[in-house]
Amino acid sequence: MPLLSHPNPAEVTRSIKASALVFEDESSQRLLERIQLIAPSDLNALIIGETGTGKELVARHIHELSRRRQGPFLAVNCGALSETLVESELFGHEKGAFTGANSERKGWFEAAHGGTIFLDEIGDLPPQIQVKLLRVLQEQEVVRVGSYRPIPINVRVVAATNVKLEEAVVSGRFREDLYYRLNVAALHLSPLRDRPGDILPLARHFLAFYGKRLGLESVLLLPCAREALAEHPWPGNIRELENVIHHALLVSRGGEVSGDDLHLSNFSGRSSSLQGGSREGAFSGTPLDQLRSSIKRLCDEEHPSLYHAVEREVLKTAYEASNRNQLATARLLGLSRHVVRARLLEHGLLISANKVVAAPAEQKESAHPVDHALEHFVHFISKTPVTTLKTAGDSHSDWWGF
Repeated sequence: MPLLSHPNPAEVTRSIKASALVFEDESSQRLLERIQLIAPSDLNALIIGETGTGKELVARHIHELSRRRQGPFLAVNCGALSETLVESELFGHEKGAFTGANSERKGWFEAAHGGTIFLDEIGDLPPQIQVKLLRVLQEQEVVRVGSYRPIPINVRVVAATNVKLEEAVVSGRFREDLYYRLNVAALHLSPLRDRPGDILPLARHFLAFYGKRLGLESVLLLPCAREALAEHPWPGNIRELENVIHHALLVSRGGEVSGDDLHLSNFSGRSSSLQGGSREGAFSGTPLDQLRSSIKRLCDEEHPSLYHAVEREVLKTAYEASNRNQLATARLLGLSRHVVRARLLEHGLLISANKVVAAPAEQKESAHPVDHALEHFVHFISKTPVTTLKTAGDSHSDWWGF
């Protein structure tokens, strides 16, 4: 069984990262083949996947299969870097560059010279650092904070993200040129629920690993437990599975793990605009199912001016998600800028003197009764690519009226 495990499991015991990854499922085997093709080159790679799917383990495997395997592998969590010190952390600083800089210091890129640097949660980097990172990738040199002297480096960059960078580019939160510089070789890690063939092999691995630590010689996974594991959606991915198995070993008796020993969470892992799952009208199913359910409910309630209210909410949400940029809004919705501008004017959504032009009173009145079902619909629109939205009907023009 192809298995990847973290070299120091204790480092990730309390983290949300995956500590092991297997390639038993057919989709995982295709991923492994792609990794083996990409790894020997020096191409920058972008690993895309949900939290807990094993992105760092894939990055480490890429490093081990490359010609840089004798060099350092350094993992940097970009989301954990202080915004005020992120430049110093990545690129280093000179003595006296700022208050507290009592000596010169190498940054992560200098320290990774000759090896691989793994930039996790790359989408969380501040815009000004994205500019500097782009130059580092282009010139293969860094300039420390407080210095004008470029320092040559030889580093392969493997980045990872659990957000859709394409949407971040459209909304102006991530630089397009940096996206293309990183996305030379893309690797998509499917969530655990989409690769069911990996669930039981991973469970057996964690049974053996934690069983050994707990002094248990052999532990049997009963059929009812295997069935429960296979049917669970695993919103927390591999890390959740590891915790479930660890807990099951602690409470099991007689060297057997039953379904009752598994502490499987009912948490869906997908946030919505609703607070409290017990509220009337809570949603389930795929985002498109939720979208259809929202619209159907509003139709059943005979919501006044429904078409006008929905169209206005789509425009308003897309416009705000694009930082009130008409061109970016047009790209997000798959429309021309002229159409977007006309609709924004019609709905009173254009900026005038740094304020949103108020909609006519009758429009406000019609939009006001939109309940939490439409709120969830608006949240879905802001988080879902337009290519996905277009599949909701025969075409986006069918229900947007564009």
